[in-house]
Parts: sequence; structure tokens; C-alpha cells
Amino acid sequence: MNKKNEQVLVESEFAPLKRVVLAQSQYGVPIKENVEKEKIELPGPPSKYIDIEKLYGKDVAEVYPELQKRWEAEKENLGKVLKKYGVEVLRPRLLTEKEKKDRKEVGYTNFFARDPFFTIGPFIIEGTMKFEHRKEEVMTVRHILEQEAEKNECLYLATPQADRSGEFHERKGPFLEGGDVLVLNKEIFVGTSGLASNHNGIVWLRNFLSNFDYTVTEVPLHPEILHLDCALSLVRDGLMIICKEAFLEGIPESLKEWDKITVPLEDAQKLITNGLPLNEKVYVTDPEFQSSVGEQLWVDVGHISHSCSHYLFYYGKRRSRKVRASNNKDG
Repeated sequence: MNKKNEQVLVESEFAPLKRVVLAQSQYGVPIKENVEKEKIELPGPPSKYIDIEKLYGKDVAEVYPELQKRWEAEKENLGKVLKKYGVEVLRPRLLTEKEKKDRKEVGYTNFFARDPFFTIGPFIIEGTMKFEHRKEEVMTVRHILEQEAEKNECLYLATPQADRSGEFHERKGPFLEGGDVLVLNKEIFVGTSGLASNHNGIVWLRNFLSNFDYTVTEVPLHPEILHLDCALSLVRDGLMIICKEAFLEGIPESLKEWDKITVPLEDAQKLITNGLPLNEKVYVTDPEFQSSVGEQLWVDVGHISHSCSHYLFYYGKRRSRKVRASNNKDG
């Protein structure tokens, strides 16, 4: 592998983060009929702050401009902190007015850069999103993927176009979403709950990666868990945050001996496991979970906050039983 190739390399979830795509803050809510058809759970603050009925078929920025400003400031705030820790921050482009107009009824998203693509080892892979309003989410980040692939001479590929016919839970796909994909050296875990990635997507990924000595482990999830990263976080080698209730067939064999910080399903649905390891010593999460996750990590705590939401930084001291050499990670 030449030095160019090594600029795109993800060997684990907790390898030192060097470069990351930080999402924009654009969300067009589908019309009510489409929300109900796909049983979409609308993201955002508690319902006491918003009237869902006002959002159907509208952009959040149009209906709640002050909320939009706080949302955007949150991203800027996080970006500054990432840079403070030496992470290069890349941003997707904004949706055009035509793109928003064309997808007004089905909805559009440009705020979860984690899901439409992922990186495994030296491979950049576009996924296929199951929810209709997220189908074209990769388009705002594709120019970054193309540039990274060309600049670093790495392999860049996409999951096959999905068969989206039939009712939501009958769609064949293949579907593969970044939030379901967790990397641990040569083993790749992929979650399947029925809401995002599916078995056909995993078969495609396994067929590809098996040529490079990877194994792909399918992880069946509770039907109310969107992605694997909503139920499992690999904090560092030997330590994970996990919602055991979410694993329909138990914890994957290779993780059974790890130290565990366990959380209930209710907290998993609040995204308590959906933190961001910057390396094996620094972990980013929401301060709402300071008393539960933070205390069990045995950490010193620093935080930044904004009126829209918050981030905590945990500096690890103990708990990890092993230290493994890690290479650069792109997210």
C-alpha cells in the first residue's frame, strides 16, 4: 500500500480520527401521507418545542428559523472542537433549490453524513438508503468522495441500485447504511433491524470484502433500533457501550469478553450509544448521559454546549485492558 492509499484507512471505530465529514443542517419533512406510509420517526427536539403538523411538506428552516439557527450553530461549534483535536473537517454541499423543490413531497435530508457512505480499511463505499426521503442523501457528499478517491488512489464503489418496489418492509434492496456498519480490524459488524440495512446488502458487502480477508458479521437488531450504532459503541479496544436488549441473537462472539457499559433500550432510543471516539482516550457524547455513561467510563469530563444541544468529551483513564496500534480513520 503506498502513502497515498494510507490517507484513507479505517481499521477500527476508535482509531485516531484524522479526517471527518461533518453534516449540514437541512431537513425537508415529507408530506403527512408519506410520513405515515413509511412510519418515519421525525428527528428533532421534544414535541413541546415543535408542532409536527406544521412541518409536513416543509423545510425546518422555513417553519422554525430560530431552531434552524441553533442547529447550524451546533455544527459549527462541534467543527471547532474537532479542529482543536487536530481533525480535518470536510463539509457536504448544500442542497440546491431545485433539489428541494423536486423532492418536496417525499422529503429530503442533508444532516446525517454518517449513513449514506462509510469507509472500511482503504475502501470508500456508498450505501443505499431505505427510507425514500433519504434516498438521494449521498449526492451532497459525493464530490468529497470522488476527490478523496482520486487524490488518494483508493477504491471507491457503490452498493447496487436498490429494488424499492412493494411495501416498506417488503423492499428487497440491497440496503446498506453507514450507521449499521462498525469496523473492528478485519471483522465488520452490520446491523439489520428492518429499518435500514438488510440481508441482501450484507451479502453484497460480504462477497466484496471476502476478497480482502475481511469477515462480515450480520447483527439482527430490535425492530425499534434504526442502526447498529444506536445499540453499540466500540469506545476503545476491550470496552464498549451496549444495549443488550437490542441484540436479538445475543452479543457477537468476538465481543463477548469485552468490558461492557450496559444501557436500557429506552436510553438506546435516545442515542446514548451514538457517540464519537476521536481516539482511544477521547470520546464525544451528549451531556445528558454524563451520569450514566460518563461515570462508568472512569473519566475526567470536559464539555462544550449550545442552546440547541451539547457535547461532552470524556478523557479515558482506565477500563481498557489492551492497547492496539491503530492507523488513521476517516469518518
